[in-house]
Amino acid sequence: MTRLLHISASPRSDASESLALAETFLATYRDINPHDEIETWNLWDGDLPEFGPAAAAAKMAVFGGADQNSEEAAAWRDVEATFARFNAVDRYLFSVPMWNASVPYKLKQFIDVVSQPGMLFGFDPVDGYTGLLHGKKAAVIYTSAVYGPSRGQGFGADFQAPFFRDWLTWAGVQDISEVRFGPNLATTDADAAREIARSQTRDLAKAF
Repeated sequence: MTRLLHISASPRSDASESLALAETFLATYRDINPHDEIETWNLWDGDLPEFGPAAAAAKMAVFGGADQNSEEAAAWRDVEATFARFNAVDRYLFSVPMWNASVPYKLKQFIDVVSQPGMLFGFDPVDGYTGLLHGKKAAVIYTSAVYGPSRGQGFGADFQAPFFRDWLTWAGVQDISEVRFGPNLATTDADAAREIARSQTRDLAKAF
């Protein structure tokens, strides 16, 4: 059985454009793959551990081959559990709204928690990093309220998709598909663009 994990980075529930497109994707995917297991992970549900001083120290202990104290070891167990949930599936769907030209801080927190040596990446002093998420597929839905690729600097810049795409590639995910919808505010053609994004999302789900 193939397992698909939808990771939602929006806190806006029914008002979220990214979640609406994600539901379009999932409905189509279920029709095509009725036997696949689908789970949604809402990053705002309170389960995501903090990555604070103890966890950071634990990470550096792993890098340096040092022992962890009890507080660091407890923080590291939370990190391992979070990564295990993330790594237990075959395919990912990420719904990613743009916040201040980049991604929501909860998604960045998630990235900081799961991006660990020996889990998400390996490191060699000579050759550098190696991503360990082998054989995974990812679909990403990007939305933005004001930014649009054809708009000028006064409407913002895109550090959202380049940052997130680079992280996925760095982690070892080579099969990445994307849909973008934006802007959806301060524009006269949002409805038409939304329908195009829905169509693209359905096509992506059919091929995924």
